[in-house]
Amino acid sequence: MAIRIGQGVDVHAFTEGDHVMLGGVRIDHERGLKAHSDGDVVLHALADALLGALALGDIGQHFPDTDARYAGADSARLLEQVQALVRERGYRLGNADITVICQAPRLAPHVPAMRARVAALLGADDAQVSVKATTSERLGFTGREEGIAVTAVVLLESCD
Repeated sequence: MAIRIGQGVDVHAFTEGDHVMLGGVRIDHERGLKAHSDGDVVLHALADALLGALALGDIGQHFPDTDARYAGADSARLLEQVQALVRERGYRLGNADITVICQAPRLAPHVPAMRARVAALLGADDAQVSVKATTSERLGFTGREEGIAVTAVVLLESCD
């Protein structure tokens, strides 16, 4: 069986707002994330990991922030388009491992919903998706609560 591995990283700064979108889940927070789309750093990092596994560049090449069509875009719809590329090339998700790095908001209560939503968007079982949250011990921009960072790693398996 042919396999491909991809890694994705995304970062967004906090701005005015009343919620963040993470893993396709709306989470109430005193600030939002600055972005051209809805700013879902989890889905952006995941899309980059999938595109990287296929050697197809990154999310910015497919959905540029200079294109008005993507202003305020629902990142779940963008991930669905990336998932279609995965299927077109004869692959399916083996597993995804996602780490969200932030001091706030507190994510532990939301992890099960994020995991289920990501799995559903990828047509996968919850057991194929790991979502973890960690702080940076008040170090760096995430520790100062200036933004959120996410890393994602995926394993794709050939459907053959």
